[in-house]
Amino acid sequence: MSDPFPTLAPVTASPDLDQWRRPGPTPEQRRVDVLIGVAVTALTLLNMTLATSAGALVFGRVPALPEQIFWTVLIALPLCWRRRFPEAVAIVVSAAFIGGQIRAAPEQQLTAWVLFAAIYALGAWGRDRRRAKWIRVGIIAAMFLWLFTSLAIGLIRGPLPEFSNTSGFLPPLLAVIVNSLLVNVLLFGAAYFFGETAWTAARREHQLELQAEELRASQAEARELAVADERLRIARELHDVVAHHVSVMGVQASAGRRVLDKDPAKARAALESVELSARTAVDELRRMLSLLRQSGDAVEVAGGGVDRLDDLLANAREAGLETKLGVYGDPVELPESLSQAIYRIVQEALTNTIKHASATTVDLRIRYLANEVEIDVTDDGRSVLAGQRTGGMGLIGMRERVTAHDGVLETGPANDGGPSRRGFRVRARFPLARVAVDA
Repeated sequence: MSDPFPTLAPVTASPDLDQWRRPGPTPEQRRVDVLIGVAVTALTLLNMTLATSAGALVFGRVPALPEQIFWTVLIALPLCWRRRFPEAVAIVVSAAFIGGQIRAAPEQQLTAWVLFAAIYALGAWGRDRRRAKWIRVGIIAAMFLWLFTSLAIGLIRGPLPEFSNTSGFLPPLLAVIVNSLLVNVLLFGAAYFFGETAWTAARREHQLELQAEELRASQAEARELAVADERLRIARELHDVVAHHVSVMGVQASAGRRVLDKDPAKARAALESVELSARTAVDELRRMLSLLRQSGDAVEVAGGGVDRLDDLLANAREAGLETKLGVYGDPVELPESLSQAIYRIVQEALTNTIKHASATTVDLRIRYLANEVEIDVTDDGRSVLAGQRTGGMGLIGMRERVTAHDGVLETGPANDGGPSRRGFRVRARFPLARVAVDA
């Protein structure tokens, strides 16, 4: 049959759908079927009584009353199990329907609709689709065979009925035959079509449930990924905020301890620097936690931008480094996210220099080129510690920030592996074309 829902997307072939069988009726549906079957049986018996009382006998004769009741109940009562055992009900009803006609059972109106319901139920609830199809085809073929057989027997036995008051242009007998064929084609065709449509609708409902379950699983996975990304972002921000200031505090505290007895003034200055760094770290942590508590979409934790690079260099000078800053090219306004990424990369590079390099000088250069902006942080420390200086969260955080802006990160010896093995470089390049679009 053609798809009764042509506007819907085709059912995706999958192992689950290919093996799908419609679940049996629920207990509530079974109770409803029993009530409907009993009600239809009672109504059919009433109609049988009315037909015999009015003399509306299709075959001109009737069997004994017990036999009339037998055929009527045998046809109608199986509807109580039409959804639970659709194949057996369809076969029993169709066989009883033909048997009742052979025995001239008087009730022919409601029993025809009972046959319709049985064929429909088999199409809508049959578990084995191949078997359900061939059983329906066999029942319909048997019904038409019985129709032609009964017409032939009627013509052979004769005499032909008298058709009075005819006014059409067709022969009366031909009109009766054609009418019977059309009515039966409509009855059985509709039963087959609507049964198939109901089963297809149930299968599509099952497909939608599968898709909804997949969507829920996908949403749950997306939420888990979002949580993981947020945790990674928080870890990166905590690392950037805490590591830099704690490193400066450690250097200053060590310097203050060494000169505490010899030069109290220098020791006091070192302690003041430790205090200032601690306050700055606490302020940044408080700002970050405040932003994390905000409702709505995830926000990028503010910490600084290109305009605050001087503060980082000031901290480096307080830690005992000689700093240089060079800006080349025409500065352009950068998006806040990129400006903060540059700030964090420089902060991490300076932190690594303070912690690992034993350097005396650090050189920060910002180059605004035609199509990109470049950040270059170079020190004169020990490049042999490159593995330590670029490991852990520091390098991961820098690469994530650079990758997020389609940039390129380079880390390694500043002298390209020369004989002195001195100096280390962190260089990041960000495309300006995309920056301009984002801005």
